[in-house]
Amino acid sequence: MITQQTLKQVLNYDPTTGLFTWKVSNSRRVIIGAVAGCLKIHGYIAIQINNKRYYAHRLAWLYMTGNFPEYEIDHINTIRNDNKWLNLRKATNNQNAHNSSKPSHNTSGFKGVSKNKATSKYEAHIKVNNKKKFLGLYSTAEEAFDVRNRAAIHLHKEFARSV
Repeated sequence: MITQQTLKQVLNYDPTTGLFTWKVSNSRRVIIGAVAGCLKIHGYIAIQINNKRYYAHRLAWLYMTGNFPEYEIDHINTIRNDNKWLNLRKATNNQNAHNSSKPSHNTSGFKGVSKNKATSKYEAHIKVNNKKKFLGLYSTAEEAFDVRNRAAIHLHKEFARSV
């Protein structure tokens, strides 16, 4: 596992931009002063140090706090390559999931709302401890969305996300 000392020897981190730049060249491909890392298919920036891949948001946490994160590091704005210090916070796996965006397969247009085919009403639901909790049936998607959002704020506090 990399230490803060080693990290600071090879990289600079700018907390206002979230970018890492190389301090030393450890291969022919690394240019001193160049932005470190590459965007991976899942949207995170990965940086290779001593033949080991690290995610930039986790390195930012180590760089700023001196501790490698035990659990998740959540991107508050849900943009996975935005590693500005003010956009990062510690989170459990559940908290990180609560801050996720509406799934791409959602057809109601609202997070936590689906059409109940049997009743033709809109069902509000929310996840609590990895279990889907039913919040009721409503005439409109907007009503169901309002109920779901109030529940999210109550249950998930600062990790609640409505979109």
